Amino acid sequence: MNPIPSKAEILAWIADHPGAAAKRDIAKAFGIKGAARIELKRILKELEEDGAIERRRRSFRDPTKLPPVAMLTVLAPDRDGDVFARPVEWQGEDPAPRVLFIAKKGDAAVGEGDRILAKITEVAGEDHGYEARLIRKLGTNPHRILGIFRKGAEGGRIVPIDKGADLEWMVAAGATLDARDGELVEAEQSGPKVRMGLPRARIVDRLGDPTAPRAVSLIAIHQHGIPDDFPDDAIAEADGAKPAPLGDREDLCHLPFVTIDPADARDHDDACFAHADDDPKNEGGHIVWVAIADVAHYVTPQSALDREARRRGNSTYFPDRVVPMLPERLSGDLCSLHEGVVRPVLAVWMKLDAKGRKVSHRFTRAMIRSVASLNYTEVQAAQDGQPNDRCAPLMEPVIAPLYAAYEATKTARAMRQPLDLDLPERRIEIGEDGHVKSVAFRDRFDAHRLIEEFMILANVAAAE
Repeated sequence: MNPIPSKAEILAWIADHPGAAAKRDIAKAFGIKGAARIELKRILKELEEDGAIERRRRSFRDPTKLPPVAMLTVLAPDRDGDVFARPVEWQGEDPAPRVLFIAKKGDAAVGEGDRILAKITEVAGEDHGYEARLIRKLGTNPHRILGIFRKGAEGGRIVPIDKGADLEWMVAAGATLDARDGELVEAEQSGPKVRMGLPRARIVDRLGDPTAPRAVSLIAIHQHGIPDDFPDDAIAEADGAKPAPLGDREDLCHLPFVTIDPADARDHDDACFAHADDDPKNEGGHIVWVAIADVAHYVTPQSALDREARRRGNSTYFPDRVVPMLPERLSGDLCSLHEGVVRPVLAVWMKLDAKGRKVSHRFTRAMIRSVASLNYTEVQAAQDGQPNDRCAPLMEPVIAPLYAAYEATKTARAMRQPLDLDLPERRIEIGEDGHVKSVAFRDRFDAHRLIEEFMILANVAAAE
């Protein structure tokens, strides 16, 4: 029998294996068997009481670790020219960790005080604990211009493609991004608005030939009048939004909710969780939770955000970009159920019988913490017996119960005999050069149908 590991050894292992930290995983890693598991349970309980770890249903996590996606505030460059950032939401008792921002070619320029949504990676052996790569820059609202660049002696001008725009924009020599004469460019206003003379802009993206594929979606946005700029008051409201407090909400952070979306999804609007019903009067039944981001907490009636969202009606999707209905501060952060981050939701609890028929339901405003942001392909592969490292520890507590509940709903669906429109969805793949590489049908898995069936159940509950 292997010796019981120390608390330090257990904490180090949990830090190295955040996705596989159930008690049985820890026991397996250290070769702990039989009665020794009781001692391991005692140590884990002590660590939990000390605040060194926190329980997530059947697994443990370090509460002082940053999640895989986080919002950061950019700090001023240090004397070596490195740019660091600090997390906006930090729950640890110790000072927030140092996060080095690593920019890649094509990223939007960031400066001191900017807020960004970033992908976080923990690093070792450095004077900083994490590194961040830009997902989106938040809270900026410069006026955007799409037009043809005309090169001049000291920079050039932009001729907008909008039919109703009769005003050209001046571009200084240092703000052309080396654009060529005749290129389609995207620019943003630089400096204050002027009363006399031409307004100034700086080029942020070169789109090349106006007839090239990358230019099509931007031209469509402008020619069809799809609003891609938010009013200043809407941006101000979004910037002023704070993470929702627990308050009177039901705390569901102990439940292992997961989001399941397409592999290329950037935002996560809904999450789910299921388990077998332990009520002896409902033998073979299931409990299904469906939670959606509580947008209404941030978008209140008749607010600037509400008026702008009503004007837009929906987000607009193109193969290479999306025009969101809400500013990025909300759509990409506070209203997105990112892995490991506490978020407010409107959730419905549903009791199903063994044949998948809904017996009862209740709604609640709650707080959840998604344990994983998964995609349809990996979830289906896991259910088919080939789980990856992310899905393996979630099979027993999360994925298998979801599929068990779904199998029951298939029985109820067959009894209802609904109109079954299982229509194919096409996926357009864009290459780095902006050209269409392929147009193919997306694979349809039971993982897709599972989410769809639970969403239908949730809507039926809402209608009732």
